[in-house]
Amino acid sequence: MTQLRVVLIKPSKYGIDGSVERFKKGYLPNATLYHIASLTPERIGNVKVVVHIVDEYVWTDLSYLQWLHHDSNVITLLALVGVQSHQFHRALDLAAYARHNGILHCIIGGPHPMTCDTTSLQGRGVSFALAEAELIWYQILEDALAGELRPVYGADHRWAEQLPNVVINPPKPEELARYRAPLLGLYPVRGCPYQCNYCSVIKISGRQVRSPSIESTLESLRRAKRAGVKLIMYVSDNFNKFPEVRELLHAMIDERLNLQFFCQCDTQVASDPELIELLARARCYEMFVGVESFNRKTLKEAGKYHNHPRQYADIIQLCNVAGIRPHFSNIIGFPGDDEEDIQHHLEILKTVHPKVASFFILTPIPGTEQYDTYRKAGWITELNLDRFDATCLTWQHPHLTAKQLEDLLYHCYVKYHAYVLRAGGLSDDDRGIALFNRYAAASRMHPMAGGIDPLRLDTLIDYAALRRSVYDIDLAPLPDNLVLSGYDESLNRRVRWKAKFPVDIVST
Repeated sequence: MTQLRVVLIKPSKYGIDGSVERFKKGYLPNATLYHIASLTPERIGNVKVVVHIVDEYVWTDLSYLQWLHHDSNVITLLALVGVQSHQFHRALDLAAYARHNGILHCIIGGPHPMTCDTTSLQGRGVSFALAEAELIWYQILEDALAGELRPVYGADHRWAEQLPNVVINPPKPEELARYRAPLLGLYPVRGCPYQCNYCSVIKISGRQVRSPSIESTLESLRRAKRAGVKLIMYVSDNFNKFPEVRELLHAMIDERLNLQFFCQCDTQVASDPELIELLARARCYEMFVGVESFNRKTLKEAGKYHNHPRQYADIIQLCNVAGIRPHFSNIIGFPGDDEEDIQHHLEILKTVHPKVASFFILTPIPGTEQYDTYRKAGWITELNLDRFDATCLTWQHPHLTAKQLEDLLYHCYVKYHAYVLRAGGLSDDDRGIALFNRYAAASRMHPMAGGIDPLRLDTLIDYAALRRSVYDIDLAPLPDNLVLSGYDESLNRRVRWKAKFPVDIVST
């Protein structure tokens, strides 16, 4: 009987030295891997389907490459999932490796192929997924069994209007062991109603807030708990815009699931203290908030009208009272920033005093409105997609050099978390995070890179010749943005969400 082997890989990225970034222990689980694995049936007709899951960021050897070699007893489908622009070269190289070793069915999906034109790389034996997996995954599986993948899937329909009720099967014990703690990432909701011009989320998930049923999320949580998962990361953006967020939280409390969780909220959560209290009762341990800037003019120019810096201190106070660790995300290097502005931002951040802060360099991510604007203006100077990871300057900043911004990035991390440690009043976990952030940044490793204790197993040079032979490139060309279909544009226009308080997204 024929067997279909599905190899799901979340590719890592190439570092500055050309090595593939890996870690002995991870702390950011990849939700897409387990979501697609859970969409995959155990059988298609009379064919057994076997799934292998690989998160390259936490894979400490190269044994998984054995699955990328031809086996006459099985049909192999290699799917590179969740591929962002800075992971695109690595995805191309793994597909080239598989093709070289006799694997006929390779497909790349995720933010980059969903939002960027890959036409120049099509027709070379590697397919591209341009839509959410729910719309196209089963067809991809059937086509692999039939013997040939199409060049692209989902070109005219990026998003599902109604998400199916997928229950996520948890990681196996050996997979959980790859992380600092037994973690699982879940998407209880997708979409963001805002229009920040630098953000890829609205291009990947759309502006319509969509979700599967509460019961499917609850069953995913029940299975996770039975499997030994201790921490949940709700990786959806704007968790507070989830229409059924209160229903989900009450159910978690009523069922006594007792699973600690991390979530992301927008700054409008400051207007909803009851929700923050409910999050704490349901065992939220950390809230990630994209504050980005304290300059209202800068925020408006970026399309982030819903952020009002006067609300930031309220979020900190509400989280501290509730026992939730507030984590503020900051962007440095907006067009109007100079070194003095960034130092001033750091000093203001100290006055509101979130327990954790992360910093990123403004990066025009391919597929975003900002990327399109900067590219047409001739401002983008970086030609290597590996560098579009928010730790490098990729465009011609009017006031700062690449070295100045990178120095300031790590300076902000070190100085801020040194301040947090001096200020005291931290739990053991808070202190550990502050120490790690300060140490990593002092070593010029971004603390949000995804793990602890870097590993170097393979490098770009191991795959460079394959890249040239399969794609006839050394570097993938900077892409044009894909234009939304009429259907997807229509779905975006039907933005709606329920909120206890009205959300101001247009006022000055």
